[in-house]
Amino acid sequence: MAEYVVSEVGAVVAPDREAELVALYRELVSGPLPDGLLRTELLRGPSGHWRIQSHWRDMTALEAVRNAPERPAAPQLFRRVGTEPELTVFTVAAAQEADLSLQ
Repeated sequence: MAEYVVSEVGAVVAPDREAELVALYRELVSGPLPDGLLRTELLRGPSGHWRIQSHWRDMTALEAVRNAPERPAAPQLFRRVGTEPELTVFTVAAAQEADLSLQ
């Protein structure tokens, strides 16, 4: 069975560029998402640290995006706001989700 993976692309963003990053991210996710992308979120941390965390069906789906002729979207968003991102890929070793169904 293929393992889920999580990619994390992050950088420190200047305060005057944060609103632009949020707008670019919202624009990006309003369109079609790549095959195999299960979930993505833009995270704001302390001291200007930002992350785009994306959950993928498997490494094959992530690699298809990374190896496509067009450059991957998440790193490009950070570059557009003037910072160079770092990428980390995690294999999900264990997970649990809450039951969010309405009773």
